[in-house]
Amino acid sequence: MSFLVLGLNHRTAPIEVRERIVFDAERLPRALGSLAALPGLSEALVVSTCNRTELYCVGATSAPVADWLVAESGGDAALADCLYRIEGPEAVRHLFSVAAGLDSLILGEPQILGQLKDAYRAAQKAGTTGAELNRLFQTTFAVAKRIRTETAIGASAVSVASAGIQLARRVFAGFGRHTALLVGAGEMIELTARHLHAQGIGRLIIANRSTARAERIAEGLPASVIRLDALAAHLPQADIVVSSTARPGHVIPLADVKAALEERRRRPMFMLDLAVPRDVDPAVGALEDVYLYTIDDLRQVVDENVKAREAEAAVARRLIDEDVAGFMAGLKVRDAAPLIRELRGQGEAARDAALAEARRLLAAGHPPEQVLEKLAATLTNRLLHAPSAALREAAESGDATLAEAAARLFRTGQDSS
Repeated sequence: MSFLVLGLNHRTAPIEVRERIVFDAERLPRALGSLAALPGLSEALVVSTCNRTELYCVGATSAPVADWLVAESGGDAALADCLYRIEGPEAVRHLFSVAAGLDSLILGEPQILGQLKDAYRAAQKAGTTGAELNRLFQTTFAVAKRIRTETAIGASAVSVASAGIQLARRVFAGFGRHTALLVGAGEMIELTARHLHAQGIGRLIIANRSTARAERIAEGLPASVIRLDALAAHLPQADIVVSSTARPGHVIPLADVKAALEERRRRPMFMLDLAVPRDVDPAVGALEDVYLYTIDDLRQVVDENVKAREAEAAVARRLIDEDVAGFMAGLKVRDAAPLIRELRGQGEAARDAALAEARRLLAAGHPPEQVLEKLAATLTNRLLHAPSAALREAAESGDATLAEAAARLFRTGQDSS
């Protein structure tokens, strides 16, 4: 069975393109149903994060899947130019690498594994996975665990959130006298809150549509919680703004930032927009006293991280090569199982028929030696007729692979006798 991965990520598409094709929790079930309905496609799964949107499919060619994804983006032609298509063993290798954090913006970051598990659960709930994707993703999770256990790729873990805080340190020498406004209440914001607290931030404000989720993050931290509709009123207090929501449109518009800067009397503001689609109006970046970064602007921190972890990444890639080989070998054995069962069934039927004939001859008074010789000759002819015919046909057609396989079968039979 052939696996297909089709998608785009932070390497192939800028954020301006990635934000046009995001499948949030509300959109995902309908999208999975629509994707799974494509002709010939038997299984489907969608992974959609701030850094990638990928489709994992079984039983489909890439063209209709690519057309579907472009249509879901609203017919964006630029998206089509950013897509990659990976099939067969390379598709398996790609997924293993993604799960291990080797294909992430931050090499070795652990969040992607949780995102893959969420995507898998969503596809299971939608009924779009089957035996093939179930086996592939269950193996993937085991491979990722092995890599985390046997390498130091996750040591001193660096996340997108912590990389963003490193950028903020270039604007502010210390955080003790500063206020950070965090917009959203997902995993990225929770990680950011922890990092800022560890760095000694003076005050935290968490803004979210659901205050209950924000209060869960604020528990145990020097943090207050506000509703999202109060964001503009609290923006002037913020020296650091980190936003990561899944809302469409700009949560922080240009006018609100201009008003906040006036009230701040031009004191600088660091803004990190980790959302895809973007939360902060890109025009904010042109304002003099704002240092606006998106997730794609973390490149320098990322490069430093890559250098520190490349040796462990090389070890992880060797482990992945082993696991890909093992997974593909398992597929071949499984695919051959029906043929093996059929072959054994035919052999057992031939044995039973020959044995029944031998018993009949013995009951009729034929000499045992003569009956045994006839039994051996009958079994030999019946068991070797089909393989011999296949070997002759392979030799005549020049199929060296099949001929060698048949010869190996004969040699194995002789060795085990």
